[in-house]
Amino acid sequence: MALSLALLVGCAPRDRRPGLWLSGEVVREPVSDWSFTDPVQLIFVETRTWYGIPHSVTTVCAAEGGSLYVPSVYSDEGEFPDARFWNRNAVRDPRVRLQAGDKLYERRAVVVEDEAERAAALSAFARKYPFWHDLTQKPEAERPRVYLFRMDPREG
Repeated sequence: MALSLALLVGCAPRDRRPGLWLSGEVVREPVSDWSFTDPVQLIFVETRTWYGIPHSVTTVCAAEGGSLYVPSVYSDEGEFPDARFWNRNAVRDPRVRLQAGDKLYERRAVVVEDEAERAAALSAFARKYPFWHDLTQKPEAERPRVYLFRMDPREG
């Protein structure tokens, strides 16, 4: 019975515990301005596993230049994308779902490699989150490695 209920209503992540399916109203209209997420402190990202059951996580996000960015932070616990299950999933299959409030957005997670884009997105995180600003003030040798995903529209 519990499994049936979870399948019907989803199983969102909570804090650091991952979840399964996200639930909410799917937004079909294109989004060109993600500034509505500025007051949103946490979102959920659902990735596709190789075995067919979604994997979702709680994370932060920041809007910059009309795009939405989601970070993945690595200290010393492994290499990108292998050390994070959701990163491996997103790199293997970039089709993701984002949940902000009760709305779902079907997107494509693209790893940011351009340094200018990366710097602008990291500045957006520092403006939005005090802890992120504090992180950027540390000496570079003491900062964790940050990888960014830009949430692009899905094709097709």
